[in-house]
Amino acid sequence: QVQLVESGGGLVEAGGSLRLSCTASGRTFSRYLMGWFRQAPGKEREFVAAINWSGGTIRYRDSVKRRFTISRDNVKNTVSLQMTSLKPDDTAVYYCAAETDRGVGYDCWGQGTPVTVSS
Repeated sequence: QVQLVESGGGLVEAGGSLRLSCTASGRTFSRYLMGWFRQAPGKEREFVAAINWSGGTIRYRDSVKRRFTISRDNVKNTVSLQMTSLKPDDTAVYYCAAETDRGVGYDCWGQGTPVTVSS
């Protein structure tokens, strides 16, 4: 089993920045795909960003491009999401996810860390 724990969420004013971190523990695999998702109140969970094991392939949803940066450290078993120019629409619980079995999709999720952006 792999456990994912997010941290770094909080309350920030519009235009501000936050850095979210996700640490994997237990049985870990350096090659697994990692992603960030978010779920705002009353809305469905949505994809935010993803990064493959080498860091060479990164994708973002259009609304966060140029504002968010995903990165990973396979030595420390962490993945981060640097968020800048935050908007109230970014308010959500942010979840870290991993695809621990290649080809099956995201099968491991953290508990989430809330991000609230005030206007």
